Amino acid sequence: MSPKLKNLKAEAVILPVLGLLAALLFWYLLSVTVSPALPNPAATWQESKLYVLEPLTKRGEVDQGILLLTWYSLVMVAKGYALALVVGTPIGFCLGLSRRFAQAFDPIIQILRPVSPLAWLPLGMVLFLSTGRMALEWGALFTIAICAMWPTVLNTAVGVRAVPVDYLNVAKVLKLSPSKTLFKVLIPATLPYMFTGFRLSLGIAWLVIVAAEMLTGRPGIGNFLWQEYNAPNYAHIILSILTIGLVGFILDRIMSVIERRFKTI
Repeated sequence: MSPKLKNLKAEAVILPVLGLLAALLFWYLLSVTVSPALPNPAATWQESKLYVLEPLTKRGEVDQGILLLTWYSLVMVAKGYALALVVGTPIGFCLGLSRRFAQAFDPIIQILRPVSPLAWLPLGMVLFLSTGRMALEWGALFTIAICAMWPTVLNTAVGVRAVPVDYLNVAKVLKLSPSKTLFKVLIPATLPYMFTGFRLSLGIAWLVIVAAEMLTGRPGIGNFLWQEYNAPNYAHIILSILTIGLVGFILDRIMSVIERRFKTI
Protein backbone atom coordinates (compact mmCIF):
# COMPACT_ATOMS: atom_id res chain seq x y z
CA MET A 1 0.00 0.00 0.00
CA SER A 2 1.42 3.38 -1.01
CA PRO A 3 2.13 6.03 1.67
CA LYS A 4 -0.37 8.38 0.00
CA LEU A 5 -3.15 5.80 0.24
CA LYS A 6 -2.28 5.12 3.88
CA ASN A 7 -2.48 8.83 4.65
CA LEU A 8 -5.87 9.08 2.98
CA LYS A 9 -7.21 6.15 5.02
CA ALA A 10 -5.79 7.62 8.21
CA GLU A 11 -7.41 10.97 7.46
CA ALA A 12 -10.74 9.24 6.82
CA VAL A 13 -10.65 8.01 10.44
CA ILE A 14 -8.83 10.81 12.24
CA LEU A 15 -10.68 13.80 10.78
CA PRO A 16 -14.21 12.58 11.70
CA VAL A 17 -12.95 11.79 15.24
CA LEU A 18 -11.48 15.29 15.53
CA GLY A 19 -14.75 16.76 14.26
CA LEU A 20 -16.70 14.76 16.86
CA LEU A 21 -14.38 15.88 19.67
CA ALA A 22 -14.73 19.50 18.54
CA ALA A 23 -18.54 19.18 18.56
CA LEU A 24 -18.48 17.68 22.08
CA LEU A 25 -16.21 20.47 23.29
CA PHE A 26 -18.53 23.09 21.80
CA TRP A 27 -21.51 21.37 23.44
CA TYR A 28 -19.71 21.37 26.80
CA LEU A 29 -18.79 25.06 26.49
CA LEU A 30 -22.41 25.95 25.70
CA SER A 31 -23.59 24.10 28.81
CA VAL A 32 -21.19 25.97 31.13
CA THR A 33 -21.53 29.43 29.57
CA VAL A 34 -24.52 30.35 27.43
CA SER A 35 -27.06 27.80 28.73
CA PRO A 36 -26.42 26.28 32.17
CA ALA A 37 -29.75 24.40 31.91
CA LEU A 38 -28.37 22.45 28.96
CA PRO A 39 -26.92 19.13 30.18
CA ASN A 40 -23.32 18.56 29.17
CA PRO A 41 -22.27 15.37 27.32
CA ALA A 42 -21.43 13.49 30.53
CA ALA A 43 -24.73 14.42 32.21
CA THR A 44 -26.66 13.52 29.08
CA TRP A 45 -25.07 10.09 29.05
CA GLN A 46 -25.79 9.49 32.74
CA GLU A 47 -29.48 10.33 32.32
CA SER A 48 -29.92 8.49 29.02
CA LYS A 49 -27.70 5.43 29.30
CA LEU A 50 -30.55 3.16 30.43
CA TYR A 51 -32.26 3.70 27.04
CA VAL A 52 -29.01 2.96 25.21
CA LEU A 53 -27.70 0.05 27.28
CA GLU A 54 -31.14 -1.63 27.34
CA PRO A 55 -32.25 -0.73 23.80
CA LEU A 56 -34.92 -3.42 23.48
CA THR A 57 -36.47 -3.19 26.94
CA LYS A 58 -40.12 -2.16 27.21
CA ARG A 59 -40.94 -0.66 30.61
CA GLY A 60 -44.04 1.25 29.53
CA GLU A 61 -45.81 2.72 26.50
CA VAL A 62 -43.26 5.54 26.16
CA ASP A 63 -40.53 4.31 28.50
CA GLN A 64 -38.84 1.91 26.08
CA GLY A 65 -35.35 1.23 24.80
CA ILE A 66 -34.12 3.53 22.05
CA LEU A 67 -33.97 0.74 19.45
CA LEU A 68 -37.58 -0.25 20.08
CA LEU A 69 -38.75 3.35 19.71
CA THR A 70 -36.69 3.75 16.56
CA TRP A 71 -38.06 0.49 15.15
CA TYR A 72 -41.67 1.68 15.54
CA SER A 73 -40.79 4.85 13.63
CA LEU A 74 -38.89 2.99 10.92
CA VAL A 75 -41.81 0.65 10.24
CA MET A 76 -44.14 3.61 9.72
CA VAL A 77 -41.58 5.42 7.58
CA ALA A 78 -41.08 2.33 5.41
CA LYS A 79 -44.82 2.11 4.72
CA GLY A 80 -45.21 5.81 3.94
CA TYR A 81 -42.01 5.89 1.88
CA ALA A 82 -43.10 2.90 -0.22
CA LEU A 83 -46.43 4.61 -0.85
CA ALA A 84 -44.61 7.81 -1.85
CA LEU A 85 -42.51 5.93 -4.44
CA VAL A 86 -45.47 3.97 -5.81
CA VAL A 87 -47.48 7.16 -6.32
CA GLY A 88 -44.68 9.63 -7.06
CA THR A 89 -42.69 7.71 -9.69
CA PRO A 90 -45.55 7.31 -12.23
CA ILE A 91 -46.52 10.96 -11.75
CA GLY A 92 -42.92 11.93 -12.47
CA PHE A 93 -42.91 9.90 -15.69
CA CYS A 94 -46.20 11.48 -16.75
CA LEU A 95 -44.80 14.95 -16.12
CA GLY A 96 -41.69 14.17 -18.11
CA LEU A 97 -43.38 12.45 -21.05
CA SER A 98 -46.47 14.62 -21.55
CA ARG A 99 -46.25 18.37 -22.06
CA ARG A 100 -50.00 18.75 -21.59
CA PHE A 101 -49.97 16.74 -18.37
CA ALA A 102 -47.15 18.94 -17.07
CA GLN A 103 -49.00 22.12 -18.00
CA ALA A 104 -52.12 20.88 -16.24
CA PHE A 105 -50.63 19.54 -13.02
CA ASP A 106 -47.21 21.14 -12.50
CA PRO A 107 -48.75 24.33 -10.99
CA ILE A 108 -50.76 22.20 -8.54
CA ILE A 109 -47.62 20.28 -7.54
CA GLN A 110 -45.69 23.51 -7.00
CA ILE A 111 -48.49 24.81 -4.75
CA LEU A 112 -48.77 21.61 -2.67
CA ARG A 113 -45.03 20.84 -2.43
CA PRO A 114 -44.10 23.45 0.24
CA VAL A 115 -47.02 22.63 2.56
CA SER A 116 -45.84 21.60 6.02
CA PRO A 117 -46.56 18.10 7.38
CA LEU A 118 -48.21 19.82 10.33
CA ALA A 119 -50.84 21.06 7.88
CA TRP A 120 -51.28 17.75 6.03
CA LEU A 121 -51.75 15.56 9.12
CA PRO A 122 -55.15 16.94 10.25
CA LEU A 123 -56.43 16.58 6.68
CA GLY A 124 -55.16 13.00 6.54
CA MET A 125 -56.92 12.14 9.77
CA VAL A 126 -60.19 13.60 8.44
CA LEU A 127 -59.85 11.66 5.17
CA PHE A 128 -59.55 8.37 7.09
CA LEU A 129 -61.94 9.18 9.90
CA SER A 130 -64.22 6.34 8.81
CA THR A 131 -61.47 3.80 9.65
CA GLY A 132 -62.01 4.48 13.37
CA ARG A 133 -59.00 3.55 15.46
CA MET A 134 -56.87 3.28 12.32
CA ALA A 135 -57.43 6.94 11.44
CA LEU A 136 -54.27 8.01 13.27
CA GLU A 137 -52.08 5.47 11.47
CA TRP A 138 -53.57 6.09 8.04
CA GLY A 139 -53.40 9.83 8.60
CA ALA A 140 -49.72 9.52 9.47
CA LEU A 141 -49.08 7.34 6.39
CA PHE A 142 -50.88 9.84 4.18
CA THR A 143 -48.78 12.68 5.60
CA ILE A 144 -45.47 10.85 5.15
CA ALA A 145 -46.34 9.81 1.60
CA ILE A 146 -47.57 13.18 0.35
CA CYS A 147 -44.65 15.09 1.89
CA ALA A 148 -41.99 12.62 0.77
CA MET A 149 -43.09 12.02 -2.81
CA TRP A 150 -42.30 15.46 -4.29
CA PRO A 151 -38.53 14.95 -4.73
CA THR A 152 -39.25 11.65 -6.48
CA VAL A 153 -41.86 13.29 -8.72
CA LEU A 154 -39.66 16.22 -9.73
CA ASN A 155 -36.38 14.34 -10.14
CA THR A 156 -38.05 11.60 -12.18
CA ALA A 157 -39.63 14.20 -14.44
CA VAL A 158 -36.25 15.93 -14.93
CA GLY A 159 -34.64 12.58 -15.72
CA VAL A 160 -37.26 11.68 -18.33
CA ARG A 161 -36.83 15.06 -20.05
CA ALA A 162 -33.06 14.54 -20.05
CA VAL A 163 -33.23 11.25 -21.97
CA PRO A 164 -31.39 11.83 -25.28
CA VAL A 165 -33.69 12.02 -28.29
CA ASP A 166 -31.43 9.54 -30.08
CA TYR A 167 -32.44 6.85 -27.56
CA LEU A 168 -36.09 7.35 -28.36
CA ASN A 169 -35.39 7.43 -32.09
CA VAL A 170 -33.59 4.09 -31.86
CA ALA A 171 -36.58 2.66 -29.99
CA LYS A 172 -38.84 3.82 -32.81
CA VAL A 173 -36.55 2.33 -35.46
CA LEU A 174 -36.54 -0.98 -33.61
CA LYS A 175 -40.34 -0.69 -33.32
CA LEU A 176 -40.29 -1.28 -29.56
CA SER A 177 -43.67 -1.33 -27.86
CA PRO A 178 -44.42 1.44 -25.34
CA SER A 179 -43.85 -0.97 -22.45
CA LYS A 180 -40.47 -2.10 -23.83
CA THR A 181 -39.47 1.50 -24.49
CA LEU A 182 -40.31 2.29 -20.89
CA PHE A 183 -38.41 -0.61 -19.34
CA LYS A 184 -35.53 -0.88 -21.83
CA VAL A 185 -34.89 2.80 -22.56
CA LEU A 186 -36.60 5.31 -20.29
CA ILE A 187 -36.16 3.70 -16.88
CA PRO A 188 -32.45 2.79 -17.31
CA ALA A 189 -31.66 6.28 -18.63
CA THR A 190 -33.67 7.97 -15.87
CA LEU A 191 -32.43 5.80 -13.00
CA PRO A 192 -29.70 8.18 -11.71
CA TYR A 193 -32.22 11.02 -11.45
CA MET A 194 -34.77 8.71 -9.86
CA PHE A 195 -32.34 7.59 -7.16
CA THR A 196 -31.53 11.20 -6.34
CA GLY A 197 -35.24 11.72 -5.78
CA PHE A 198 -35.51 8.47 -3.80
CA ARG A 199 -32.73 9.56 -1.42
CA LEU A 200 -34.26 12.98 -0.89
CA SER A 201 -37.70 11.44 -0.38
CA LEU A 202 -36.34 9.04 2.23
CA GLY A 203 -34.79 11.92 4.17
CA ILE A 204 -38.06 13.83 4.12
CA ALA A 205 -40.04 10.74 5.17
CA TRP A 206 -37.78 10.35 8.19
CA LEU A 207 -38.24 14.03 9.07
CA VAL A 208 -42.02 13.86 8.74
CA ILE A 209 -42.37 10.86 11.08
CA VAL A 210 -41.25 13.04 14.00
CA ALA A 211 -44.04 15.54 13.42
CA ALA A 212 -46.57 12.78 12.73
CA GLU A 213 -45.79 10.96 15.97
CA MET A 214 -45.81 14.16 17.97
CA LEU A 215 -49.37 14.94 16.88
CA THR A 216 -50.83 11.42 16.78
CA GLY A 217 -49.23 10.09 19.96
CA ARG A 218 -48.10 6.90 18.24
CA PRO A 219 -45.15 5.20 19.97
CA GLY A 220 -41.86 6.03 18.33
CA ILE A 221 -38.85 8.30 18.54
CA GLY A 222 -40.90 11.38 17.61
CA ASN A 223 -43.46 10.77 20.34
CA PHE A 224 -40.66 10.09 22.83
CA LEU A 225 -39.11 13.45 21.93
CA TRP A 226 -42.44 15.20 22.42
CA GLN A 227 -43.08 13.55 25.79
CA GLU A 228 -39.61 14.47 27.05
CA TYR A 229 -40.11 18.04 25.83
CA ASN A 230 -43.29 18.27 27.91
CA ALA A 231 -41.49 16.79 30.95
CA PRO A 232 -39.06 18.66 30.29
CA ASN A 233 -36.06 16.35 30.21
CA TYR A 234 -33.35 17.97 28.12
CA ALA A 235 -30.99 14.98 28.26
CA HIS A 236 -33.61 12.75 26.67
CA ILE A 237 -34.41 15.45 24.11
CA ILE A 238 -30.74 15.45 23.10
CA LEU A 239 -30.78 11.64 22.98
CA SER A 240 -33.78 11.78 20.64
CA ILE A 241 -32.12 14.38 18.39
CA LEU A 242 -28.91 12.36 18.16
CA THR A 243 -30.86 9.17 17.41
CA ILE A 244 -32.91 10.86 14.69
CA GLY A 245 -29.77 12.29 13.11
CA LEU A 246 -27.83 9.02 13.29
CA VAL A 247 -30.66 6.96 11.82
CA GLY A 248 -31.13 9.51 9.04
CA PHE A 249 -27.42 9.29 8.24
CA ILE A 250 -27.54 5.48 8.15
CA LEU A 251 -30.59 5.48 5.89
CA ASP A 252 -28.87 7.83 3.47
CA ARG A 253 -25.75 5.63 3.40
CA ILE A 254 -27.90 2.56 2.70
CA MET A 255 -29.59 4.34 -0.21
CA SER A 256 -26.17 5.38 -1.50
CA VAL A 257 -24.99 1.75 -1.50
CA ILE A 258 -28.16 0.58 -3.29
CA GLU A 259 -27.75 3.35 -5.87
CA ARG A 260 -24.16 2.29 -6.63
CA ARG A 261 -25.25 -1.35 -6.97
CA PHE A 262 -27.94 -0.43 -9.50
CA LYS A 263 -25.48 1.68 -11.50
CA THR A 264 -23.16 -1.30 -11.84
CA ILE A 265 -25.90 -3.62 -13.13
